[in-house]
Order: sequence, then structure tokens, then C-alpha cells
Amino acid sequence: MGWGKKLRYAAGYGFFRLLLLAARIVPLQVLRWLFSWCGLLAARVFRRECQRAREHMEKAFGREVDCEALLQEHARHLGFLAAEALWLAHASAEAIMARTRFVGLEHLQGAVALGKGVILVTGHCGNWEWMNLALQAAGIPMTAAGRRLRDPRFDRFVTRLRTRFGGQAVARGEGAGQALLRALHQGRVVGLLIDQDVAVPGAFVPFFGEPAWTPTGAAFLALRRGCPIVLGFARRDKEGTMSIVLQPAICPTGSHAREEDVGTLTALLTARIEDHIRSCPEQWVWFHQRWRRKPQGGDKVWCCPG
Repeated sequence: MGWGKKLRYAAGYGFFRLLLLAARIVPLQVLRWLFSWCGLLAARVFRRECQRAREHMEKAFGREVDCEALLQEHARHLGFLAAEALWLAHASAEAIMARTRFVGLEHLQGAVALGKGVILVTGHCGNWEWMNLALQAAGIPMTAAGRRLRDPRFDRFVTRLRTRFGGQAVARGEGAGQALLRALHQGRVVGLLIDQDVAVPGAFVPFFGEPAWTPTGAAFLALRRGCPIVLGFARRDKEGTMSIVLQPAICPTGSHAREEDVGTLTALLTARIEDHIRSCPEQWVWFHQRWRRKPQGGDKVWCCPG
């Protein structure tokens, strides 16, 4: 890394530390208001990313929604995410729980009670980091998987954030699969986000009617371990609370060694994620290049069974 980039990273991290200190004395509601305006300003500055998000919205919804209005709400949502990350870094478990509404928590608790471990599948919906911490505060033994950040200082911050109340964090890469299997053997809940086109084993499945490369790790681990899958989503409510919605457990059948079983299960999970996004579309990451890769030659597009 050159000196110029090192200086930029150092300046960025220094500014971030100042924001963390300020967030300790500024109420969450004020932080959200301030950063929502930052999100709207960023939408004017980062025109290329906004155009990409607009194109993705049009691909997904066509004329079903007003994409310009949705883009504005999405920009405010991104500002909310930044504000909430600063607040979550120091908020007590009691403060988080006071602003969280659980729907269907008994589904996850029942799956945990089976003793086989649980795969918690989610997407970049609402505030997924809030969901992880709220579940930890509720007594759920969470193990969150995610990518390693380029700047080790920010990476350490995210790791500390994700493990504040007794959770574990596993970085994507060599050895991650075995670490997640160990967590399942220990009866823990492994949280996986599977709604982005990233460089991990995957398959093409439909997403808003278009084939999208989707990580298959959740389906593979569940089939290999024989453990239940629970889909869960965070959704920011108008009142400022965060609803954590957990669906009834799926007990998958088949074999992790069969490409068809892994692919069709991944398609089912992706369809559930799409359903949730449709219910609150402003709270998903539309700037991500979800349809970046296209099926080539003999690539199979797996669909939900039936």
C-alpha cells in the first residue's frame, strides 16, 4: 500500500473515531436525522452509484413503483444505517432491546432447542448488524460470518461490534467452513447473508426474475449438518424501533453432495429474501451489482421445487 493510500486510510479512521466519540452523547434519533441528510447529500455526489441503484430498481419493479421516490428513501436509509452503526458500538444491551420488537422469536428458539445448530439466513435488509446484537442480547448464541475489511482497524471495529454480547465472528476465507461447522456442532446459530454476488461458491438462481449468482454456503452447511434453517430479517419501523422478523424453521432434506439439492434450496431461500425486500424495498442495498455475473454456456439456473 502506497503512502498516499495509507494517509487517506489514517485520516478516514481518525474522523471515524471522532464520530464514535460524538455518538456517545448524541441521542439515536438525532443521529438518524443528521445522517439521513448526509445520505441525501451523498446521493447527489455519488451519481454513478445512484444511477446503478436506479437501474436495479427498474429491473426489479419496472413500473410497479416510483423509482425516483424509492431512491430518495433508500438514500435516507443508508444514512440511518451509518447512524445506527455508531450507536450500536456503545449502546447497552438494555437500550438495544428497548428499541427492538421481535416477531417469531419462538421459531428460532425452538430450532436452537433441537441441539443441532441453526443456520440463520438473512440479507442486507434493514440493519442486519442490529439484528445480530439484539439476538445476542436475547440469549441466542450467535456466530456471524462476513468478509474481512481491507483496513485492519475497521476490521477490528466490525469484529468487536459483532461480538459485543457474547457472539462470535468468522471471517470469510480459508478455514471459514470448518469454523462454521464447529459452531453448528456446538449448537450455535450461524448467521449468513446470501443476497450478494461475491467471490464464494454459489449458483445461479432467480432474483426478481433474473438469474443472480448466489452463495450456496447456507444450503450446503444445513444439508451437511442436517440442521434447521430459519430466515430472519430486520426492518426499521416508522416509530424508530427495529422489528426482527423470524420465520418458521425449514428442515431441509437431501444431500450436500447433490448439486440439485443445494441449488434448489438456495433458490427457495432467495425467493424468501425477495419477498421480504418487496415488503420494504427502500431498506435493501440497491447499489450492489446483484446481477453482475451472467449464466454462461451450460450454467444451470436452479429454481424452487414445485
